[in-house]
This record gives sequence, C-alpha cells and structure tokens, in this order.
Amino acid sequence: MSSINVIFLQAFNGLSVGSILLLAALGLAITYGVMGVINMAHGQFIMIGGYMTYIAEGAFVKATGNANPSVSFLVALPLAFVVSALIGILLEQCVVRFLYKRPLDTLLATFGVGLVLQQLAKDIFGAPNVSVRAPGWLEGHVLLAPGLVLPYARLFILGLSLLCLFGVYLYLYRSSRGRRIRAVIQNREIADCLGVKTSAVDRETFAVGTGLAGLAGCALCLIGPIGPFVGNDYIVDAFMVVITGGVGQLAGTAISAFLMGALNAVFTFVTTSSLGRVFLFLAIIVFLQVRPGGLVSVKSR
Repeated sequence: MSSINVIFLQAFNGLSVGSILLLAALGLAITYGVMGVINMAHGQFIMIGGYMTYIAEGAFVKATGNANPSVSFLVALPLAFVVSALIGILLEQCVVRFLYKRPLDTLLATFGVGLVLQQLAKDIFGAPNVSVRAPGWLEGHVLLAPGLVLPYARLFILGLSLLCLFGVYLYLYRSSRGRRIRAVIQNREIADCLGVKTSAVDRETFAVGTGLAGLAGCALCLIGPIGPFVGNDYIVDAFMVVITGGVGQLAGTAISAFLMGALNAVFTFVTTSSLGRVFLFLAIIVFLQVRPGGLVSVKSR
C-alpha cells in the first residue's frame, strides 16, 4: 500500500472518530450555550447509549436465536437517544436546575453524578468491556483502489453524524422551539421577559444534548468495545471541540470535530499515539491564542 493511501485511510478513520466527537459535542454545544452548564457527566451518557445498544442486541438474540440480528442496531439508535434523554431530564430536574449561575457547584455535582453512573454500570454489566457485533449490512466495505477500502460501518457513522447535524440545524433554525432556544442563548433575561419559559427550554435542551450523547455511544459500538469508563476517553475531546468551534455554533462545532479527528489520526500516524495527542493539544492552544472565540463566533454590539 502506498504512503498516500495509508495517510488517506488514517485521515478517513480520523473523520469517523470525529463523527462521534461531533455527536457528543453537539449536545455539549447547545447545553452550554443555553444553560451555561459544564456537564461533566456528559461522557457517561455516551456510555449509556453504548449499553443500550448492547441490551438491544442481547434482547433480539434471545428472542430470535439469531447470533447477529441486523434489526437490533436500528432499534438501538432511537432507544439510546430516548433513554439517555430521559436520564438527562432526570439529572436536570433533580440536580442541575438548583445550581444555575453556580458553575463550579454544577461542575462538581455533575462530576459526582458521572461517578455514580459509572459505578452503576459496573454493578449491572461488570467491569470488563463488552462488544456489540455490527449488523450484517455494515460488515462489508467499499473498494476504492487495491489496498484502499472504506468500511461500511465507518461510512455509516459519518452519515449518521451528518444526519444528526442536519436535524439539529432544522430544530434550531426552522422550528418555533429552536427560535426560543436561540432567544435564550442570545439573552436569557429578555427572553424570559418576553414570555419564553426558560425552565422548559433548559429541560428540553438538556434532553436533546444527552440524547445526542447516547447516539454517540451507539455509534461507538461499531468501532470497538464499550465499558463503564468509555465516556472518559471522549469527554475531554468533546469539550475541546466545543471550545475551538465556538460555543453554541453548529458550523464551528462540526468543522472543529472533523478537523480534530483527522489531525489526531495524521499526527498519530506520523509520530506515536502519545506524541500525536501532544501535538494536537499544542495546535489547539496556539489556535485559541489567535482566535479565543473559536472558529465561529457571534458578533454583537
């Protein structure tokens, strides 16, 4: 295989990882943009989505006797979103809503909730990671050239992230609910005075954000095993995507996620995994010195 093909494959694998980062970061972007909440338990919602996929596969295997039911993954996608969203609403109603305008307390509280969710996952599913088989219709690949193949699973992840990005765009910019969310992002006090129920907006935003994290966990099952600590590997990167893209900015979040995934893959290929991460962090630090508002920032008077 030529070096160009190898670099192309590494970049493509980075884009698929960037797709998962995009799904996780979309939720963080709108949650922080609307509520100003740093949700340190966001990574655990990725874990919840992964385990929902595992449960769906196990249920279909037990019901049908088929070792690889293709329909289970299609059921797992809405299941992961709904369950993660419902748990997100529970977290917002029981913990987060009492800590608004107290960012440090919110950070510590959600970090504690994340530890509780990790321990619950260990008690229910065990500490070892579990694997989910990709459905049969995602086990093939596209052959572009000799030695240059693109797996269906990673193409599916890329398509899923773009579909979710388009759905969030329609939700925020083409619906009445989205207009209320954008009003709260721009000025919460004025929106409240104009009759927008900010508490309902907060609850709905938190549900959508955690639901998207659940979808990220479902997609992550196509790449590798999942376990109680799988969210820890992505939460820091998701926060960096939000910061470098611009808080609350869909376009910036999408560009940042794909760039970070591709650059990380290329840096890792050229050097090592550890050095690749170091170079990526250095690049982000330098970029934020030049554009502290991120790739896309809102201009205001």
